[in-house]
Amino acid sequence: MDYTNFLMMTQELSLVAVMVLLLGYDLFSTPKGMRYFQFVACALLGVHIVLNVVPTPEAEAFGGMYLTTPMISVLKTILSIGTLLVLMQSDAWLGNEDTRHKRGEFAFLTLATLLGMYLMVSAGNFLLFFIGLETASIPMATLVAFDKYRHHSAEAGAKYILNAVFASGISLYGMSLVYGTTGTLYFNDIPAAMTGAPLQLLALVFFAAGLFFKMSLVPFHQWTPDVYQGAPTSVTAYLSVISKGAAAFALMTIFCKVFAPIAVQWQAMLYVIIILTITVANLFALRQKNIKRFLAYSSVSQAGYIVLGVISGSAMGMGALVYYILVYMVSNLAAFGVISVIENRTGKVAISDYNGLYATNPRLALVMMTAMFSLAGIPPFAGFFSKFFIFAAAAEQGYYILVLIALLNTIISLYYYLLVVKAMFINKSETPVESFRSDTYARVSLVVCCAGILLLGVLSVVYDQLSGLGYGM
Repeated sequence: MDYTNFLMMTQELSLVAVMVLLLGYDLFSTPKGMRYFQFVACALLGVHIVLNVVPTPEAEAFGGMYLTTPMISVLKTILSIGTLLVLMQSDAWLGNEDTRHKRGEFAFLTLATLLGMYLMVSAGNFLLFFIGLETASIPMATLVAFDKYRHHSAEAGAKYILNAVFASGISLYGMSLVYGTTGTLYFNDIPAAMTGAPLQLLALVFFAAGLFFKMSLVPFHQWTPDVYQGAPTSVTAYLSVISKGAAAFALMTIFCKVFAPIAVQWQAMLYVIIILTITVANLFALRQKNIKRFLAYSSVSQAGYIVLGVISGSAMGMGALVYYILVYMVSNLAAFGVISVIENRTGKVAISDYNGLYATNPRLALVMMTAMFSLAGIPPFAGFFSKFFIFAAAAEQGYYILVLIALLNTIISLYYYLLVVKAMFINKSETPVESFRSDTYARVSLVVCCAGILLLGVLSVVYDQLSGLGYGM
């Protein structure tokens, strides 16, 4: 084996270097030095992002097992920025009595899942893809159960790992059927042997189940509300955005590349999945009283919109998908950032607890309102433009009825997002959330998220650049 192939994995090597440095800092630092761990972690990850911000040219390593393109490079940078924002928002929570000695563990596990997602999106072979999938899933289960002294966190971790193992097993069986019917695991070689035989269609369904679980698509979404509610809020934010974005990109890459000869079959499957996901999630979101469960069903619904980019199977769809992931990331992290700050200070997580929030904490209320408007797709916020582009990509391929159903569902989502805004600005409360000042890391992350929500839609050049990168496969 030519070890120079590793030199093409610049982003992975850079991330591993950050992980090793943080592990060494955590092991050998004094208690006084650990006070600066969060700053060091954010700084190192920031350096990693800056060093890799320029998209890498198209290349492959290890005989096509590992692939990189400008689009893949951009997606990795987006995922890294989201991870940095999550690390910043977790500072106050990690300062609590139960978690203050586990900052190093949290950072290392979080970056380990990010490394797994890097491998997922760069895979050119099902073996490397599965390694990346498991590298992302196993540390994630540990993160979900990170607050082990709280019953709900341990329960959420158990539910997540059991569901993840089951989904991975089914997906792996689908990959084995692909290998058994085509004789190869390489993405570039499989389409020539893909004939649409019944066993290959079964392989498609089994494989897709694993990624549908990662994206929380109906009917593989049942774990989502319980895990989102029980996990630490920072972990929930990471799970809802970063993990979902990597899985969506991998889904589109593999469907459009590996299963291209049977596109009619998987597009029909996705057609039904999208309608079920958006509709069921919106209806259940209407009934939620806990704001984390509310955002869990919102996340399921948003996953349905993301898959509209997948079903289009075009370069426009790929650009719209990555743009949607970027906008959804800043919008959702803004919402979870506010939730994390309030929960850490007051322990309140019910939607009714946000009654009168504007009177005591107007800045947090404005940030949450901005996030809700963006998630609902109200102009001129970035969420409107991301939905417009994803709808346009699907309509370009003739899915007019599907787009119409998705548009009708946005009316339902608009109603329940506005319920949160109504609670903060109109509803009165005798015991509102007390006035307080959030920590510096949280304030910076919320400013970045709000800037993204306000500017990404106006600066259409972002979408134009992403569309110009094409498939990225």
